[in-house]
Amino acid sequence: MLRTCLVGLCLLVPAVQAQEVAEIPEPVRTTVQQLIERGLDDEVGYHFVRDLTTEVGPRLAGSEAEARARRWSTQKLAELGFKEVRTEDFEIPFWARQVDRARIVSPTQQNLVITALGGSTSTPVGGVEAEILRFESMAELRAASADIVSGKLVFIDEKMTRTQDGSGYGMAVRKRRNCATVTSEKGGVACLIRSVGTQARRFAHTGMMARGKAVGDGVAVALSPPDAEQITRLLTKGPVRLHLDVQVETREKAPSGNVIAEIKGRENPEEIVLIGCHLDSWDLGTGAVDDGAGCGIVVGAAHLIKSLGTAPRRTIRVVLYGSEEVGLLGGRYYAQRHADNLDNHVFAAESDFGAGKIWRFQTRFGEGALPYARAIQQVLAPLGISPGNNQAFGGPDISMLPRSGVPVVTPRQNGWDYFDLHHTPDDTFDKIDHDDFNQNVAAYATFTYLAAEMGWDFRKTVN
Repeated sequence: MLRTCLVGLCLLVPAVQAQEVAEIPEPVRTTVQQLIERGLDDEVGYHFVRDLTTEVGPRLAGSEAEARARRWSTQKLAELGFKEVRTEDFEIPFWARQVDRARIVSPTQQNLVITALGGSTSTPVGGVEAEILRFESMAELRAASADIVSGKLVFIDEKMTRTQDGSGYGMAVRKRRNCATVTSEKGGVACLIRSVGTQARRFAHTGMMARGKAVGDGVAVALSPPDAEQITRLLTKGPVRLHLDVQVETREKAPSGNVIAEIKGRENPEEIVLIGCHLDSWDLGTGAVDDGAGCGIVVGAAHLIKSLGTAPRRTIRVVLYGSEEVGLLGGRYYAQRHADNLDNHVFAAESDFGAGKIWRFQTRFGEGALPYARAIQQVLAPLGISPGNNQAFGGPDISMLPRSGVPVVTPRQNGWDYFDLHHTPDDTFDKIDHDDFNQNVAAYATFTYLAAEMGWDFRKTVN
């Protein structure tokens, strides 16, 4: 049914039919249909993420593995025929885990599954031992007096809500970012949090607790959900003491960089349509869902357009950002380096939410450009993508661009199980569904081509 519908792009959305919709010339529609059909059968993007996660593996920001990923990507993009393939280098503060162990020592003896959070400081060599003090939320910890926190191992046992759009993450991640600071201020020994994730399996989720710097304000670790519940049950029976040993490596400066490749526009090469992802990952899994998938999606989409043989009017720029996980450092560097040229960035999108199907297409265009948004949304409808509002976020690494007036879109993916995998040892290539992945490639190829070919002014205001 999908492929029959694609022939005529027949699935129009009733909600937007009564509103003005920009016209797409028939030759462009024909090309779009070809891109969708080919995207649904694409292998280039899927093989990109497969090979990246297999041949390079995890890619911790600032590490030799991230540097190897940059070299690997530039070679692969050149082999795929992209032009202007290059790396824009910058330096970052570096953090890496060396030891992270925890053990209940009283009233029983049990090893726990934990992971150090990015930016955690080290405990004294050999670790620390203290009594656990449980809180149900960051707000409860903030309200506690320093007298009861001092000398304790603070444990925040707050669950994350599962949602399709991932909106539960924003609330849950606050404890990861703030727990160590508040604990240290109140004299606590270290902070333990229930992992910021939605699965119930016995592994922990890492993530950054000190953005933009190597280390934060104290020791911070995440517990697997079953271990968090084990501690809570033990606490109902009396005091619980824990031994915690965390050792980390830090450096003030380490190399990172953004990998860039282009399809040069045939008429207006100075105008840039940017599609991006982030190349780095955490070190527990192989960074397939976060964000190898995103890189495969944008590379696959751009390669489909390049394979048409005739470049679109505008330049398409693919950016594989470095060091996203440790504070959006690649995105910040790109925005600073290209600040004088952001007026020529006409459109931007980022894939950084796994490989689930896109179900909604949001924009952030000028009010006068909404007919262009509706035209793109109608073209995407046969892929099962519904129209969204005009309040798109864009994505983490391109979140700086709208502040400079760059129009962005958010192709909203189904993230129902994303936080089962995100920042865990289970973030591996086998979790990517090929058909869902290819729906993303087809969608990205479609809207990227339209943005580059049609010459629309997405900043346009109402006359």
